[in-house]
Amino acid sequence: MECPENSHTQERLIGDLRQVIENAEELLKNTDHYSSILYQGARARLLHALQTATEELARFEDAQLTRMIAATHAANVLHHDVTGEAKMMRAFLTE
Repeated sequence: MECPENSHTQERLIGDLRQVIENAEELLKNTDHYSSILYQGARARLLHALQTATEELARFEDAQLTRMIAATHAANVLHHDVTGEAKMMRAFLTE
């Protein structure tokens, strides 16, 4: 099972990557009017890096979701939660 500190670090990394992608998209949008070869070359490289980062973010999010589903399933099996009501009631129990 994954430790909470590692999970928090992954969530922060995903959030940081989202922010970088948003900033890069904004930069591309705001520099569209520059037409020199240097700007266009830099914009093309940034666009390629942005596409790669967006794909990687999707993979990170999918992997995180898969881990969350597996952890939830394992907890349900461990606590013999058969019904949705049992799952909800356990979520509100304090140990």
